[in-house]
Amino acid sequence: MFRHFQGNQSVLMIGLDFGSTTSRAMVACAHLERNPVSERMELGEPELLYRSKAILTPFEHGKLCPERIDQCIDRWLLESGIDTEQLFSGGAIVTGLAAEKENAHIIARSVREKVSHAIVATADDPCMESWLAFMGNSLKLSRANPEVPVINLDIGGGTTNLALGIDGNVLSSGSYYIGARHFQFEPGTYRLLEISNHGQQLLKQLNLVLRPGEECSPESIERIVSYYVQGLEAIVSGDQSWFETDIGKPLCQVAFQANLPETASRTTSAAITFSGGVGELLYQYSQTESLPGTTAFGDLGIDLCKGIAQSEILSRSVSRFVPEYQGRATVYGLALHSAELSGNTLYMPNPEQLPVNDLPIVARLALDADEESITQSIQLARKTNSGGCIRIMLKNDNYPGFKELKLFGERFASVLESVNFPEALPLLLLVPKDFGKAIGSYASRWGKLPINLMAVDEVPDRKAGFVSLGKVKNFVIPVYFYGMH
Repeated sequence: MFRHFQGNQSVLMIGLDFGSTTSRAMVACAHLERNPVSERMELGEPELLYRSKAILTPFEHGKLCPERIDQCIDRWLLESGIDTEQLFSGGAIVTGLAAEKENAHIIARSVREKVSHAIVATADDPCMESWLAFMGNSLKLSRANPEVPVINLDIGGGTTNLALGIDGNVLSSGSYYIGARHFQFEPGTYRLLEISNHGQQLLKQLNLVLRPGEECSPESIERIVSYYVQGLEAIVSGDQSWFETDIGKPLCQVAFQANLPETASRTTSAAITFSGGVGELLYQYSQTESLPGTTAFGDLGIDLCKGIAQSEILSRSVSRFVPEYQGRATVYGLALHSAELSGNTLYMPNPEQLPVNDLPIVARLALDADEESITQSIQLARKTNSGGCIRIMLKNDNYPGFKELKLFGERFASVLESVNFPEALPLLLLVPKDFGKAIGSYASRWGKLPINLMAVDEVPDRKAGFVSLGKVKNFVIPVYFYGMH
């Protein structure tokens, strides 16, 4: 049950993960602490307050079941004992085959109704899922071994999402249609019940004929699993040519590029970690040499786990680099790492409007940007329905002088006046360093312009397409990025 924390320095974070096979939730608490060196507010070491049992993702007649989705979210919130108004940050993700269902939007709707300021990402954002899985599964391992490249493979029911990181920093990511649930069986047997669209493509490539209702032969199962294992081996070995063949092309959603600095080790010597449902099984198998019975989960998860364990390429790090949560990654990444913290020199005249969701990042501007560039950026923001965001950049990360800030702010204000930017439309400036309040004040003519302008500072630059802001707490704001490039 949730334990109440005294004082206003504690914040609550929630993660909700809806996958092809299972769904789960977790709640954690962390203290907002001031870094004595940077003087920024940061989140201290989180404490896990609640972790739900994994449940089978609620499907009914080939679609997600809205009533059961609502029920499971309500049950998680009730079991955790939290008041959603107390939440500081939150994330929900819909992945794999769950996100491909025609009514996948019902999860986003339900989450937004119950946790209004949670970011909701789907399978059309696979690179964010890769990043979250790395942060939730392999961050501590990577930081503990800063010279070793770490490739995390998050293997679920519909996809394998990869991220390569060094010293805790993700350098590249990718996604492939390799998963355990493209073929669904009657649990305990190989009697086929359902085949996904990607599974049908695979059968064509392998010249296999399998039909729902029929028992699959051991040879057919072995060929499918072998195909998946070959694909995973090609990915971690950097063999892009495998995915340029007719047999490999259908698997690639976002190509994984091993972009390592020259000083780093070669990709072939990278440590390999696993997360997702298959990852959990793999670490269990590595430590106990035991697994559930045949198709216990109604899919190929157990067979795929065995295939990975038998691969020298894929299993080379399983016993040496064991993640803290042993594969239960994405939900941890969602709760603990989905949000960045702003600085506390904000320009936020109307904090009561928060949270603000789904602002497209329309442009990146240097402080010396001319009026034409600023005009183009603001016009792009004006064309959106929800408002827009502009990222302000520094050259060589040098701290700007007062004159440079003032001149940019005044140019920005002049353009806002000339284009008559709609008063009701949010316009967010993401600002480096700690001059958010200054640049917002100049750009708004010290609050005199009729515009809904906000400036949030000291937020790390992520290569993303959208940003959302949570509610203010202790003069800082949770900032969410998604649509990762």
